[in-house]
Amino acid sequence: MKLSVTLERDEDGIWIVECPSIPGCVSQGATKEEALLNVQDAILACLEVVNR
Repeated sequence: MKLSVTLERDEDGIWIVECPSIPGCVSQGATKEEALLNVQDAILACLEVVNR
């Protein structure tokens, strides 16, 4: 499954990544790469909750 995400850098330099198709599915990281890896875990966790 492919999902789109948005990636923005906040005023403190932290990368914030969100999956718009899953409300509330947000993660962050010190680098773009870390944020993108972290959001994969967040997406899996959100989908687990939905499938319960």
